[in-house]
Amino acid sequence: MRTIAQINDKIGDRAAVVWTVQELKARVADIGVTQIAKQVDVITTGTFEPMESSGAIINLGHTDPPIKIRKCWLDGVPAYAGFGAVDLYLGATQAVDYTGIGDGPDIEESRERGGGHVIEDLIAGKLVSLRAIGQVTDCYPRASFETTITRDTINQFYLFNPRNLYQNFIVGVNGGDRPLFTYLGPLQPRLSNAVYSNPGAISPLLNDPDLKSIGIGTQIFLGGGVGYIAWEGTQHFPLQKRLPNRTPVGPAATVALMGDAKQMNPKWVRGCYLKNYGPSLMLGVGVPLPVLNEEVVQCCAVQDRDIVAPVVDFSIPRRVRPTFGLVSYAQLKTGRITIEGKSVRVAPLASIYLSQQIALELKQWIESGTFTLTEPVAPIPTNRSFIPQDLWGSQISLE
Repeated sequence: MRTIAQINDKIGDRAAVVWTVQELKARVADIGVTQIAKQVDVITTGTFEPMESSGAIINLGHTDPPIKIRKCWLDGVPAYAGFGAVDLYLGATQAVDYTGIGDGPDIEESRERGGGHVIEDLIAGKLVSLRAIGQVTDCYPRASFETTITRDTINQFYLFNPRNLYQNFIVGVNGGDRPLFTYLGPLQPRLSNAVYSNPGAISPLLNDPDLKSIGIGTQIFLGGGVGYIAWEGTQHFPLQKRLPNRTPVGPAATVALMGDAKQMNPKWVRGCYLKNYGPSLMLGVGVPLPVLNEEVVQCCAVQDRDIVAPVVDFSIPRRVRPTFGLVSYAQLKTGRITIEGKSVRVAPLASIYLSQQIALELKQWIESGTFTLTEPVAPIPTNRSFIPQDLWGSQISLE
């Protein structure tokens, strides 16, 4: 029907027709897929949820005399320094190391802080304490360094996230007799609550189940700024079992994302803490889907009642845990599901409202002509299997 170049011409002329995926789902039954495909140029999707496989690359700039950093703490949170002399990688889930706090916040204030909170503070323009220990060499004679930094006193500061935008996920429950503290938050014993993390039918990759509308190089909304799909994500598993509508029945595709953190907004990048589990990062991501044909609209017409997730029992401490079957996102969003005849209250980690707001903000960017679409430079692989590590332990010999 149309090309990305043609859509970009319309965006440049402020003539593109852009709908959020929520608007499309509300109107598809009345208008029909064919008519929408003729009328709409871009569909915007969004999500705001925990994405713990995230982090930031930071280049500090050289000191005088120079230092080759090998240990570093930002507000007491260790950053990886095993590559360039003053290059760092700060992981979102890295917790405070009390030995590295130095002149930063005291231990009580830092107990629930981690890399995600430091990333949020830097994006917000706040001061962050830095303490570094160097490896003394002839070209890097300095042994240590302490200072404070901000977003504006460092060189590069960009998010590079190895795994974001899970295409579906799980519902966590606890069939045991004690509380469990997990990456989904607290799960109460004897099936007293359930937690899910994906926003369901408005989630980006559930509206592009076979990854035909996006690829490496796709421009996206990332943390309130412009970002890109950089690669397939870690644990990318597109071969997950799927329903006839092509949506997966559990965790499936993922993507790696990157973008300039100096242009981001702390509203959409927030450090968080999961009780007795650790710090993480709430991240807002919006993905535009160009309407190149009717198939794009058909995929985006999927409803919460048409997508399911497995209910997983975390009380069994194994890689493969037993499940209580599949439940639709329509059921999840009622606030209660039924497990073995018992009504169980359920809540999302993702913010449905903020996910919708991201899709709306991205729509406004496109309509105003400030955001255009990009042609992917390569597709995201759709043939990756999932390799469990314990499968190899008994098969590989070091002899």
